[in-house]
Amino acid sequence: MTDQRGDARRNTRGRQRGAARAAGRTQRGAQAPSARARTSDPPRQAAFEVLRQVAEDDAYANLVSASVLARHRLHGRDAGFATELAYGTLRMRGRYDAVLALVVDRDLDRLDPAVLDVLRLGVHQLFAMRVPEHAAVSSMVGLARNQVGTGPGQLVNAVLRKIAAEPVETWLDRAEAAAADNADARLAVRWSHPQWIVRAMREALITHGRSSDELVDLLAADNEPPRVTLAARPGLITTADLADQVNGTPGPLAPTAVVLPGGDPAASAAVSEGTAGVQDEGSQLVALLLATADIDAPDTTWLDMCAGPGGKAALLGSLAAQRGAHLVANEQASHRVRLVKTAVRALPSVEVRTGDARDIGTTEPATYDRILVDAPCTGLGALRRRPESRWRRTPADLTPLSTLQRELVASALRAVRPGGVVAYVTCSPHLAETTLVVTDAIRAAAKTGTAITIVDPTPTLHHLCPHTDLTDALTPSGALQLWPHRHNTDAMFLTLLQRTP
Repeated sequence: MTDQRGDARRNTRGRQRGAARAAGRTQRGAQAPSARARTSDPPRQAAFEVLRQVAEDDAYANLVSASVLARHRLHGRDAGFATELAYGTLRMRGRYDAVLALVVDRDLDRLDPAVLDVLRLGVHQLFAMRVPEHAAVSSMVGLARNQVGTGPGQLVNAVLRKIAAEPVETWLDRAEAAAADNADARLAVRWSHPQWIVRAMREALITHGRSSDELVDLLAADNEPPRVTLAARPGLITTADLADQVNGTPGPLAPTAVVLPGGDPAASAAVSEGTAGVQDEGSQLVALLLATADIDAPDTTWLDMCAGPGGKAALLGSLAAQRGAHLVANEQASHRVRLVKTAVRALPSVEVRTGDARDIGTTEPATYDRILVDAPCTGLGALRRRPESRWRRTPADLTPLSTLQRELVASALRAVRPGGVVAYVTCSPHLAETTLVVTDAIRAAAKTGTAITIVDPTPTLHHLCPHTDLTDALTPSGALQLWPHRHNTDAMFLTLLQRTP
């Protein structure tokens, strides 16, 4: 679970500015509103607005894009074009900025941010979309004139025409050559990742038992839009029935997963009723591993410590209801509590609580049979899904997050009863958020006289995925580490920890 405690602040600021955007941004050019309306290109305008909200409001693209598309009344191909333009530009910003730096006659940070976003949108159309050169250039010149003014429109015209005059690979080779003289810097340019993330991914691959030769494939996979996957919630709908309803296919990993061929998942009756939910297949699998891990009786009291936004809680809650167990879904942030309640609306047996999960180990010691710690993290494993997050996160985020992760695991190991199991999960392969947290948690528990063992997930994996070999996802430390380039999932990490009876 990525750290989204700032969601409420972002959304509030976005709503405050929404009315102004709906009426049209204050223009610095001389065009009249009527002229702007006649030359407006709604899909490109929508993509531009998403980029500006991400930059100005610290918003998440997936949270603002729906309202922007609705405001422009975009559907079907137009909505798809706007979404790909916005998301693709956000993902590839690093690559495009490296190319633009070769052409623009000043430092990019001296450009008006709105002009820079127009240029990025233009380069994405030239480099990665089937848009004719004249359409990409002229549409961005018009957008710049409408949004900023005539002078910036001339700059956009000159820059994009110069870039369009030569092949993509020529520009990428030049941008790589202009980067610092080391492999990570060149990879950062070509694959549009901050250099610190490139370095962290290489270290994670090696430590988790893979080859650094896979790094390029991993970075490339981060730049591909993820497939849309639904989770069929057991006892509410079967995987087969869900697949028939949405014309989907069963996922290869989680037995609850259905992969959609396209379209809007929210349009399905199962999603609207809460019997199914949109959920990455790796996210489903880690929840199923916790629910299926072998423990001695009793097995009646389960806990999701950090339940927002609620996908794993709904899956666990449906499984708990089938077994006569009770799930407590705890979440600290009030706006995320509302998301959890929405996710579990078809499961009245799930108890949703608001509280600091770090206190549970003290207030409810040795209480729970199964505990999920889906810890707030950098979200580096979901870069496909959150295109702006790679530019928003910094190495400075690791220290406070890893501290919180250790505190949450310590609380869970106190709250689980002897013989019970804790699943420590992050959507990040970064070593500071995965193996190091687990190692420190076991060491800290030992100092209090509590013995913790790592549970081998292999037997449970074989039970859940009898037709898929996931041995390549097992790490030397006894954890599960999924990868987008290998398993077509987010890079979910899981370690099962059992408190010794």
